[in-house]
Amino acid sequence: MLDIKFIRDNVDLVKKTIQDKNIDLDLDAMLSLDKEVFALNQKLQDLREEKNALTSKIPTLSEDLKQETIAKSKEISDKIKIYETELSTKQPEFNEMMLLVPNIPAKDTPIGKDDSENVILRREGTPRKFDFEPRDHYDILEMNDWADFKRVAKVCGSRSYTLKGAASRLEIALHMFIMDKLTAKGFTMITVPSMVKEEALYGTGHFPTGKDDVYYLPKENLYLSGTAEIVLTSLHSDEILDESQLPILYAGYSPCFRSEAGSAGKDVRGLIRVHQFMKVEQYVICKADIAESEKWYNTLLETAEELLKDLELPYQVIACCTGDMGAGKYKMYDLEAWTPSQNKYRETHSCSNLTDWQARRANLRYRENGTNKVKYCYTLNNTGIATPRILAPFLENHQTKDGKVRIPEKLRPYMNGKEFL
Repeated sequence: MLDIKFIRDNVDLVKKTIQDKNIDLDLDAMLSLDKEVFALNQKLQDLREEKNALTSKIPTLSEDLKQETIAKSKEISDKIKIYETELSTKQPEFNEMMLLVPNIPAKDTPIGKDDSENVILRREGTPRKFDFEPRDHYDILEMNDWADFKRVAKVCGSRSYTLKGAASRLEIALHMFIMDKLTAKGFTMITVPSMVKEEALYGTGHFPTGKDDVYYLPKENLYLSGTAEIVLTSLHSDEILDESQLPILYAGYSPCFRSEAGSAGKDVRGLIRVHQFMKVEQYVICKADIAESEKWYNTLLETAEELLKDLELPYQVIACCTGDMGAGKYKMYDLEAWTPSQNKYRETHSCSNLTDWQARRANLRYRENGTNKVKYCYTLNNTGIATPRILAPFLENHQTKDGKVRIPEKLRPYMNGKEFL
């Protein structure tokens, strides 16, 4: 969320951001409610001070004045109850609206309504020209008995997958590959649970919107998270970190779950959109400084690009427009790998700088060196690797005519030195 003082002082800018990001929020109504809540709190403060002042005098008063003061104190108490009741309705309504206020995007963010207006910044690598009819990843997996989609669907439902043999080894190798890369860059490996409390989803900004994409476990009153980012954002909630502890760099590994409620009929074949997957998440908590956050943003992006180059996958870098970047994002780039069967690039990574928008929601703070001033941290994240999503372009780009799959040289140490899958 944004600081309410910032919102009051920058109404036109916030209104433009609401419009550019297609957020369903009436800012004028919210600010009107803000004034009412502020006035109610002020009245309550004044009345409580008045009541306390009267109460403190009672022991020193004569009997007549004492009874008169007690009666007056009771009148004030009745007024307090009335205002508290009114505030108990309006404060939650205001809080809900504040959660919808989007982050102000970077000045170079493209303005657009949806992903059709995202901007291609550059392309790396050249899509392969095959001298045979290339297969899609589904057929490659089935012909080699590396997956079983039909049997697992009977047990787990649609959009499920199971990998076998060499493909299963490949999935694990890819995660170890990125983990080693991130560890070498100073990231701490951390495994996190997938079950989270509701407040953690509010902390990252996945709630109150986005509930349709999240699985709920009513018996436990817990949710299944779609990214380690959710746990990592709240891991240090309500603490006051010391600036010397920053930046905190995590390589978060976890099973992830998404219901894909809004994607009916899309990419249901194979590994593109599945309900459960594994992901390593790059995650950074740094001090409240744009230049510092941009440095880490570039590090997250460069690491993902290194991975795609090491895997020898042609890819493009996309600047996400305001209508596609999400409410909390200051800046967001997607990386998309070339997928031959679909003759297009498909997203493999999503790199985001959220400045202090998440930290305010999650109460993630640090004490500044020198001034001792307590500030909200900045948070950033990017996919390290997500499987099985990346297996689709990997298998298709490296397939051979006879159905084998070539293993890029830098990945071979993780595959027992094998040249082919």
